[in-house]
Amino acid sequence: MSTKKPAYNAQNERIKREYFSFLREADQKAESSINNIRMAIIRFEEYNRFKDFADFHHEQAIAFKKHLVNSKAQRTDTQLSKATMLSTTNALKAFFRWLATQQGYKAKIKPSDISYFNLPEKDIRIAKTPAYKDAPTLEQVRAVLATMPHASIIEKRNRALFAFTILTGMRNSAIASLKLKHINLEKRLVMQNPNEVNTKFSKRIDTYFFAVGEDIIAIVLEWVNFLLKEELYSLDAPVFPRNKMGHDSNQGFVCKGIEPLHWKTTSPIRAIFKKAFKNAGLPYFTPHTFRNTLAIHGEQVCITAEHFKAWSQNLGHANTLVTFNSYGTIGTHRQGELMRELAVKPDGAKSINKERFFAMLEKMGIVDEVGS
Repeated sequence: MSTKKPAYNAQNERIKREYFSFLREADQKAESSINNIRMAIIRFEEYNRFKDFADFHHEQAIAFKKHLVNSKAQRTDTQLSKATMLSTTNALKAFFRWLATQQGYKAKIKPSDISYFNLPEKDIRIAKTPAYKDAPTLEQVRAVLATMPHASIIEKRNRALFAFTILTGMRNSAIASLKLKHINLEKRLVMQNPNEVNTKFSKRIDTYFFAVGEDIIAIVLEWVNFLLKEELYSLDAPVFPRNKMGHDSNQGFVCKGIEPLHWKTTSPIRAIFKKAFKNAGLPYFTPHTFRNTLAIHGEQVCITAEHFKAWSQNLGHANTLVTFNSYGTIGTHRQGELMRELAVKPDGAKSINKERFFAMLEKMGIVDEVGS
């Protein structure tokens, strides 16, 4: 007789389906968030040998936390980060709290036992520490653009995509779903309508072209006009159409230009960026890091608090502090340059006006953060 444990628990599967339905319909969570929660619960089940959730005890939570410390990430084969450990235990706490309210589990799961999933405060602080995000300088972006060929229609599209990303700071998913009708060339405005554009949190974002150079704007304008006037694309066509695949004489797949259809995933966008940076002899930066580039550039060029508020809003941030904390980190190289500038500051140079500085922060709504 086989003693092999099953790879699932039927009762657990039933209650998980109910929970995921609750998250989807009542809590209005996105499918990507639900998938992350699903993986956290599966990780616990696998460690716990698929025991019934109704048999949960605080000793299981304690043992599972020790297990996480010694676990490795599947993709990188490195020790789990504190951030992953925190998101996993938080997902489990939320699940078991919900479970403790359900028929058949109320009398079996002690709410106090769920707290044993808590991580040490030190680990929580480490998990919440923002990771350093390296980003290309605007000069590096320009250097890559200068090396990108633009003879064929595919090359034109790729160069325009690269230019458009630094011009708008839009996320991959939004760019891949963007239609020509969402761009107002006269106003230099991109209207990210969540009914048709895949924006973060499905919110509307109106993005005016960032002040990164008329030459970069010209690349994008030329591409949009090419699609509208030469390719005769409709306004419902994608701004960045996917490759049109066909067969060669040997029935092998070859690219035969573009077709007015959206990319199904954002992988082609990242592939274009990887190739562009490689050909320019520079390290690869993801498209998302261009948002960091723009945030840092905004700190350098914005004159007033109102200017930076507009710059932040252009990135889709309702709170300017998000731009400062999440995207405006100064790179270590630039940090060193600034510190060396202070070391050789001329005697006659003016110091920052403290009252004016704090007034600016107050106007942007971040003075409380500074004072804390």
